[in-house]
Amino acid sequence: MFPKHHGILSPVVTPFREDLSPDPERFVEHCQWLVSQNAGLAVFGTNSEANSLSVAERRFLLEALLLAGISPDRMMPGTGCCSLTDTVELTRHAVAVGCAGVLMLPPFYYKGVSDDGLFRAYSEVIQRVGSPNLRIYLYHIPPVAQIPITARLIERLLREYPGTIAGIKDSSGDWSNTEMLLRNFQPQGFDVFCGSDPFLLQTLRGGGAGCITATGNVNPAMIHDLYANWRASDADARQARVTQIRRTFEMIPLIASMKAVIGWKRKDPQWAELRPPLDRAPKDKLEQLCARLDEIGFRMDPWETDRHDA
Repeated sequence: MFPKHHGILSPVVTPFREDLSPDPERFVEHCQWLVSQNAGLAVFGTNSEANSLSVAERRFLLEALLLAGISPDRMMPGTGCCSLTDTVELTRHAVAVGCAGVLMLPPFYYKGVSDDGLFRAYSEVIQRVGSPNLRIYLYHIPPVAQIPITARLIERLLREYPGTIAGIKDSSGDWSNTEMLLRNFQPQGFDVFCGSDPFLLQTLRGGGAGCITATGNVNPAMIHDLYANWRASDADARQARVTQIRRTFEMIPLIASMKAVIGWKRKDPQWAELRPPLDRAPKDKLEQLCARLDEIGFRMDPWETDRHDA
C-alpha cells in the first residue's frame, strides 16, 4: 500500500511547441523545479489543459517524468475522462508505474446524471483496474464539469471501497462545502484538499490534507511555507500574502497568466502557448499583470533575473 500524499500539489501546466505538440523537455524541467520547491505533481489537471490532451500524450508525458528520475510517489495524475475505457487505461498505467494516487474527474459530458450513474462509473473503473494499490482522489469541480460529487455519493463509495477512495480535491469555490467535507469525512481518513490556495489555512485548521492549486505552478515555495507553518503566530499574514499573489494572477484567465509569466521569468516566450480553444493572454493585459507582479515584489526563483537592478 502506497502512503498517502499530503501537502501542496501543482496541477502542472503543459508546455506546447509551435506545432501545438506537448514539449517534454520544458515539461520535465518545470516538474523538476516544482519538486525542488516541495510541490507534488498533480499532472493532467484542469490547469494542465488535460482535456485537450490525448491518452497517448498523457502517457508519453508521464513516462518522460519517470525517465527523468522523478519519483512516482510525488505524482497524482489526472485520469478522469468522459470515456470509461480511457479512464481505465490512464488509471491502470498510473498505478502500474507507482503513482501515489490519481485525481479523477467524474465523466462530465452528460449533464444531470444521477449519483447511481456516477457510482457505477467509479465502481467500473475500480473493478477493471483491479489493484489494491489504487488510490482515487475524487475531483469535485462543478463550475467547470457541472457534475457535482455529492456527500451521498462519497458515503456510498467509502462504504463500498474503503482505502481505494482516498480523498477529494474540492474546487467548488464554496468554503461551506469544503467545511462539510472536513467535518463529515476527514475523521474517516478521507483526505480533503482545497482546490485554491486562498482556502489553505482554513483547510489545514479544519484538519485537511493540503491544497492542489493552480498557482502552485508559479508560487510553490511560499504556498508550501504556509502549509509547513500553519500553526505559526503569523500564519494569517502568510495566508494574506499567498492570497494576494493568487488574486493578482487572476487579473487575466489563470492558465494564460501562469504560462505567460513562466515564459517571462524564464525568457522563453514559447511557454505562453495554449492549445485551442484557449487563447494566449492579450499583450496589454499581460503587461498590466507583469507590472502588478513587479509592484508587489513577486519572484519566481531560480528563473528570476536581475532585471530590477538593470
